[in-house]
Amino acid sequence: MGIYQHFREHEHPFIDRVLDWMHHARDNYAVYVTDFLNPRERHIVESVIGLRNDEVKYYFSGGIEGAERQRAIIAPSFVEIEEDDFEIVALKAEYNPQFQTLSHRDVLGAFTSLGIDRKMIGDIIVEDGAVQIITTESFKHYVMQHLTKIKRATVSFKEIPLSSIQKSEENWVSKVYTVSSLRLDVVLKTIFHLSRTEAAKLIKQEKVSVNYALETDQATLLEEGDMISARGFGRSKLDKIAGKTKKDKIRIVVSRLA
Repeated sequence: MGIYQHFREHEHPFIDRVLDWMHHARDNYAVYVTDFLNPRERHIVESVIGLRNDEVKYYFSGGIEGAERQRAIIAPSFVEIEEDDFEIVALKAEYNPQFQTLSHRDVLGAFTSLGIDRKMIGDIIVEDGAVQIITTESFKHYVMQHLTKIKRATVSFKEIPLSSIQKSEENWVSKVYTVSSLRLDVVLKTIFHLSRTEAAKLIKQEKVSVNYALETDQATLLEEGDMISARGFGRSKLDKIAGKTKKDKIRIVVSRLA
């Protein structure tokens, strides 16, 4: 099994892709630039290629400091990589917040309606009457031409310097919980103060993601480092599995996005 045993089965196809990228870079002395990756995918890249790989190196950039979604460059170790090699650009459109309220979810919905894959877009920042989008040099013209409406707001995107992107710092708050098991429904019930039935319903209604992937099995066992998202409840991260209590309950440390 090798590297596969450390990851969930649905992540195995992505591991295969990373191996293909690595072999392509090594065997062809080529530089490979990926689409935008989420933090879990970047963790897989790090794990597969490894820090001690003398032939191939990896680099990440999301265009701005603290970007959640970032492109990866996988290249032979002798190649020097610069920030411009990531080919990342920023776009901005303004709207009147007095007449229309837009959210991150609204912008994603607009992309979905255009058939745009999420992997083509980096971070999305919606605040202060403006929508700011990170994308690629090759894809920016498509966005500017086709993304002209979000909900009922008419928008016109223009390229701006990456240095002008404004992103608020995220505030994560940690708390210790005790759970009877690490099943997804049990942890959801505990951290979001739901009944077991309500937690199971959220999962069955396809409103829950684990590590940025939709999860419909309520019996899925969570692991340290897992990111959990539930529509209407925000995001949480299982930071640590901190042993058991005297009553044989499992103590976990979870941080929630405030």
